[in-house]
Amino acid sequence: MAFNLRNRSLLNMQDFNPRDIRFLLDLSAELKRAKYAGNEVAKLNGKNIALIFEKTSTRTRCAFEVAVHDQGGHVTYIDSSSSQLGRKESLKDTARVLGRLYDGIEYRGFHQSMVEDLAQYSHVPVWNGLTDEFHPTQVLADLLTMEEFGEKPLSELSFCYLGDARFNMGNSLLIGGTQMGMDVRIAAPRNLWPAAELVEKMRRLAETTGARIMLTDDPQAAVKGVDFIYTDVWVSMGEAVEAWGERIALLKAYQVNTALMLASGKPRTRFMHCLPAYHNLETETGRKIHEQFGMSELEVTDQVFESDASIVFSQAENRMHTIKAVLVATLA
Repeated sequence: MAFNLRNRSLLNMQDFNPRDIRFLLDLSAELKRAKYAGNEVAKLNGKNIALIFEKTSTRTRCAFEVAVHDQGGHVTYIDSSSSQLGRKESLKDTARVLGRLYDGIEYRGFHQSMVEDLAQYSHVPVWNGLTDEFHPTQVLADLLTMEEFGEKPLSELSFCYLGDARFNMGNSLLIGGTQMGMDVRIAAPRNLWPAAELVEKMRRLAETTGARIMLTDDPQAAVKGVDFIYTDVWVSMGEAVEAWGERIALLKAYQVNTALMLASGKPRTRFMHCLPAYHNLETETGRKIHEQFGMSELEVTDQVFESDASIVFSQAENRMHTIKAVLVATLA
């Protein structure tokens, strides 16, 4: 390796500097090519990894499991119903036990303090698979996807994130885009912007990386000229059902539809989403929302989601390649 990331944890994007992220993206592309070519070399033989999921998951769990398997390692899946974590045993005690049994730990849950305590007390690399505040493994995949489809250096690309920007995706995209010198735009009602402290910190960082940062409540202005339009569900996991009515009222104008895609003014603007997406009535939650609020599509219309502009499934696949790169870089 060009430099050493061994035994480093990834708790949020700020744990790695732009040079580290560049290395991980290059390694991701290399590992992706090797998997497609069928000549991947396993570098995690004999490694055991614990996957802790207090929140349910499809992409994160599968991406970690396939990545570890491809690289010759082994995983133990631990969910909230199959462990004593936080009920009969403190997180601190659990971390000290798991750190003696496993070479690394993935955590997906609610509070950022949980993943930080795991890293502090386990003394092995810990990777954040999602908390309420940050989702770094998703943003690594997003950056790789933007670079693939933008066909230019990240510093020459622009994206706009629309929706509730106060939580993990808004925060992490703001950080990751700023670190890589991108044109970063966030479109949301002002009360759903990222915390002012984080925004100010990223503005200071942008002076070093060359990033451009825009926060606005005008979705049409925000997407003008962008390479990528990105959104996420309007109500996060763990929030009360009652939040839907309020959030729909606030965010209806930020729905990604054909008109908004055309407002970019660029025929090759791509659509991104970290999934799952409420773009039709084929989910239980989608049908409940339709019954209560009369909307059959929420943050994105089915027309955009299923269009040629949509790269959401390439984005989802890249979760595995970038997670694999993090595992190899920090454990191999």
